[in-house]
Amino acid sequence: MGTSVTNASANCVKLPSVSEAPKPRRVGGRSARVRADVHNAVTDLIAARGHGNFTVADIAARAGVADSSIYRRWGSLESLVMDVALARLTAESPVPDTGFLEGDLRAYAAGVARDITGPEGLAVLRLVVALSSAGEAGLAARDRFIAERGAQLRSMVDRARARGEEAPDALEIVDHILAPMYIRILFGTARLTPHYVESLVARLLREAGRR
Repeated sequence: MGTSVTNASANCVKLPSVSEAPKPRRVGGRSARVRADVHNAVTDLIAARGHGNFTVADIAARAGVADSSIYRRWGSLESLVMDVALARLTAESPVPDTGFLEGDLRAYAAGVARDITGPEGLAVLRLVVALSSAGEAGLAARDRFIAERGAQLRSMVDRARARGEEAPDALEIVDHILAPMYIRILFGTARLTPHYVESLVARLLREAGRR
């Protein structure tokens, strides 16, 4: 009797203990979650207090992370807030690929308008302007934002020209589409209606065609 029990035990498949069981992988990982939490904290504080009225400690407390984690990852408050601005105003407005320039410009302009018309978009847009007077770190952050926007627009223009289309320069897109929308939102002069946004694209294409 004792021998059979021993043999049965020896032939059983050993199940892993709780500590040995494989742990499910976390999608995105801790780093991505920390970045999202910190970004959300910055956006909330900008909307509630405005730029210059909160510290890294305020951000850390709201995000539930240590101050040292923020400094280790971003280096400075200016670098962090510009990372947020880039994520909100650049990464979240990807360059569309509709197959022709007019479609790309219309989709891009509509996406930018959507991103900057909400409370968070306005707050972050004001932040970019404020950083221009925040010393060398602020100017470097602002320049990074401009470079990112420029790279987006140049990729759209280069793709159109590769298809054989007549395309305006990236700076012309800034002057004719982005700048008017930014001015309306920053100064609250008028709403960004779909008709107005489309009219900016149409005017740019008309002027580009006259060259």
